[in-house]
Amino acid sequence: MDVKTFLFTDDGSIPNHPDYPALLYRGVFDDPSGMRETFAHNEWTNSWVNGVFDYHHYHSNTHEVLGVLQGEATLQLGGTNGDLVRVRLGDVLVLPAGTGHRRIEMSEDFQVVGAYPDGRDYDTLTGKTEERPDNVKRIEQVDKPKFDPVFGTTGPLHEEWTKEETL
Repeated sequence: MDVKTFLFTDDGSIPNHPDYPALLYRGVFDDPSGMRETFAHNEWTNSWVNGVFDYHHYHSNTHEVLGVLQGEATLQLGGTNGDLVRVRLGDVLVLPAGTGHRRIEMSEDFQVVGAYPDGRDYDTLTGKTEERPDNVKRIEQVDKPKFDPVFGTTGPLHEEWTKEETL
């Protein structure tokens, strides 16, 4: 499996996560029809099926997983200065709280399943000045999930989402 990591800094509008990178698991599902069940088995629930908004947004109170069920799209991660990432059928994108994302373009059949650790409810913020500084504090308080949405107690989330403890 090919895993890509993307770590973004606060751009003044989109805060991104200060410690955890966004993770892209390329082609992890040969048959994406089982994504939703896999996420739920690993306690990433409160799921939905749809597309990705075409404007920059992020969630300050939870992490998010997006699994590509159909089609392909180009997403921008990290805000206006972030990276363009092409996602396709079978890919999974794990976004830590605060990570900006938006859809740039998509195939007609593009569809994702989204879910959240422990079924958390999510806010949708767009980088407005009045959202700060409370949103930045919320992002820092979101705990690392117990389970990787695909691999459970193992997997890239556990390998990449580490914080250096300061003394």
